[in-house]
Amino acid sequence: MNKKTKLRIALASATLVVAAATGTALASGGSSSGSGSGSERPGTAQNVRDEQDKQQAPAVVKADGANLFPHSLDFDAPSRSFYVGSLKHGTVSTVGTDGKVRTFIDDPQLVSAQAVDIDRERGRVLVSNVDYGTADRSRKDAPFKVAGVGSYDLETGKQNWCVDLTALTLDGKQHLISDVTVAPDGTAYAVDELTPTVFRIDPEGNASVFLRDDLLQGTLDIPDFLDDVGMAAVEYVAGDQLIIAMADGSLVRVPVRHPEDAQKVRLSTPLASPTAGMRLLADGSVTAVSSGLLTGKPAQIQHVNPGGGWKTATVTVTDTVTDPVTSDVTDGPGRTTYALSGGLADLLAGKPNDGFTLTPVKTG
Repeated sequence: MNKKTKLRIALASATLVVAAATGTALASGGSSSGSGSGSERPGTAQNVRDEQDKQQAPAVVKADGANLFPHSLDFDAPSRSFYVGSLKHGTVSTVGTDGKVRTFIDDPQLVSAQAVDIDRERGRVLVSNVDYGTADRSRKDAPFKVAGVGSYDLETGKQNWCVDLTALTLDGKQHLISDVTVAPDGTAYAVDELTPTVFRIDPEGNASVFLRDDLLQGTLDIPDFLDDVGMAAVEYVAGDQLIIAMADGSLVRVPVRHPEDAQKVRLSTPLASPTAGMRLLADGSVTAVSSGLLTGKPAQIQHVNPGGGWKTATVTVTDTVTDPVTSDVTDGPGRTTYALSGGLADLLAGKPNDGFTLTPVKTG
């Protein structure tokens, strides 16, 4: 029995247990209430609309996108839509709060669409291009050889550019662009989960290696699947810095003007491992989700409150999601925060599924 077969059997068993537990919770109406971040003066028109959105937002969004297997998502407030990438089809779809899924980007260059980041200021959607070896367009005999980022028009879904980041490394190694973030000047930063490399991409799609540092080398092993898993998520934060979440539960602070000064953030306690996704909150703090992929326990939602310009941070658990394999968090209507459970256990186990779930969670 090879490693992939062992992993699929283990995940298939875990999925049955999780499905039973989740089904019971949903049937009884059990779910976490969303809580907003930031504040406005009472009585403003925006505040009224936010409150209306809270009342109208469903407790759980059960999306009908069968076999999409999204890993990441972002929310576009003006259109009131979530944008999710598909690891199976390499597409990006929009999802309404009614759970209806519509294909928005279908670019043959995208093998699997992992990270999704909406840059409304420039009217575009950034998408990371990866290959787990399980997608419709995968090279089944050579997984993790695709690494790129594409830019797409936010109104039409048409490609602006799609850059191949492996062309900058030419190292023959496995690569996985796990996440991407955008600075105020439009520069995008993409992190590689399987090598200690951060890429810089200007608004026109010109890419370069921004930082390669052993501090970003992965140390987490996922039995029978991947070794040395490193950077899982990235956010641009105040002070012209990148905050990078490592899969092992640590955070790294990277000054954009002096990336050579990158250092670990001193945390009150590590994030649960493996860390999977982050969201920047209005007050400059971060909410992060850690998957229960390795433990089978509920995914943890954690609040990270920085101090000293992100030299230190306090970590507290604010919520959990029953589905262990919950992989990302984003804002939603009415200043809620939603966690994404995309059915990744089914994907890795080679099983179909009938959709995915967005669950409102507490951030603090």
